[in-house]
Parts: sequence; C-alpha cells; structure tokens
Amino acid sequence: MRATTTTLLLILGSALLAFSGCSTVPATGKSALLLMPESALIEQADTLFAQMQKEQKISHNARHNAMAQRVGEKIAEVAKADMPATKWEFVVFEGDQLNAFALPGGKVGIYSGIFNLVEEESDLATVISHEIAHVAAQHGNQRMSRQMLVVAGGVILAAATQKQETKKRNAMLAAYGLGSQVGVVLPFSRGQELEADQVGLIYMARAGYNPRRALVFWEKMMQKRNPNFMPELLSTHPAHKSRIAALERQIEVAIDEYNASRPIPFVKPN
Repeated sequence: MRATTTTLLLILGSALLAFSGCSTVPATGKSALLLMPESALIEQADTLFAQMQKEQKISHNARHNAMAQRVGEKIAEVAKADMPATKWEFVVFEGDQLNAFALPGGKVGIYSGIFNLVEEESDLATVISHEIAHVAAQHGNQRMSRQMLVVAGGVILAAATQKQETKKRNAMLAAYGLGSQVGVVLPFSRGQELEADQVGLIYMARAGYNPRRALVFWEKMMQKRNPNFMPELLSTHPAHKSRIAALERQIEVAIDEYNASRPIPFVKPN
C-alpha cells in the first residue's frame, strides 16, 4: 500500500474517532473528546489505586484521616449531581510533597505534606474539591484521548514522509514531537488544571466551605514553590499567579454560591 493511501486512511480514521468520541461533560457543560470507555479507565484506576495502597505508606494520623473523610464526603455529595454513581474513596498517604491526585472512578489520594498548609477545613476543601473536579470533568479520559490523536498525527507524518531524506525526515518528526507537546499537550493540561480550579471552587462553596480560602491556600503554595519550578510554557500546571488570577475572576460567583448554601439564621421574633 502506498504511503499516500495509508495517510488518507489514517486521517479518515482519526476524523471518525474525533467525531464519534465527542460528548457533553455534565460538570462543565462543554463538549469533550472521550475516546476511551470510562468503564475501562475506572477498572485500571481501581487496580492502580489498590497497588499504591500496598506499595506506599498510608497515614495513621487520626486527625488528618478524619478531616480528609469529612471534607471529601461533603464535597462528593455536592458533586453527586454531576456523577451520581461514583463511589468515592479518600486516602491520606505519608509524604512530604505538597500534592494530591485523583483517578477515574473517584479514587482520591492526599499526601500528608499538604496538611502543613491547612489552617482550617476550607483549605483542605480547596485541594479535595480540585481533585473531585478533575474526576467530574473526566479530565483523565480527555487527556488520554488527546494523546491518542497526537500519536495518530505522528503516525500520519511518519507515513507521509517515508520517501524524505533521513535527516530531513527525522527533523520533521522531532519538530512535530516538540510542537505537539508545547503547542497542544501542555496547554491542554494547563487548561484542565484551571478548569478543575474553577469547578472545584464552586463545589467547595456549595459544600459550605469559604471559597476565599482557595486564594489564601494558593498564595501559600506560591510561597512554597520550588525555586527550580518549570516555566509555565513547559509545565503541565499553570503558574500559581495564573491560578490565583483565574480564581479571583470567579470568586464573586463562588461567594454567592457559598452564601446560598448557608442556612438562614434564625431570628427570634420580638
């Protein structure tokens, strides 16, 4: 089969995948490319999370565990409107890193180092709501789907340049690899982080946690940042200043949600 024919078939296949894989994500209301069966991702995540619990030390700090469960359950209850069948699990792992993660299906891990920045429950709610938002927005599936298309593009380019001189072909493939990462994959990842911040801010507000604490928390994270932190252009995560600025633009909406979630105080009649 000639390279041109192969190229056309690959382009057609990629287009069909993109068309058939688009669906609306309830948490954001946006159309998203979802090429992976969610059930398969959840099965893989369950296996990975179980393995992590065997290989990594789980925290026995009663206060940390109780707070993680309490905050997680309150925010998960709010997120139920977007993903009612999810079975959430919150585990605190021992580790100095200021980090947390979430896997498809509702597996959330929080490293104990985060608690060094937690002054009140709303601070931890900032972290957990962000991770729950990642799951609710199906960011894992979107990320893998986008990566699949990038790989498909590389295959198409490789097929289309088979007759090119080796040095020139290698340069084109290298340029595609770098360009797709810096121009597509990394910006997409940073966009997901900002989206999780924004969805999470609303979740924590609806759960009764003060959204203003999200700004306080990220200010503290900025102060703790690694001096060798990767420039934003080359990072999967936006710079802390960018996150804070994006949250500030949404804070008034979140405050309205927070006020609406609080019980109306009882006023004793005269």
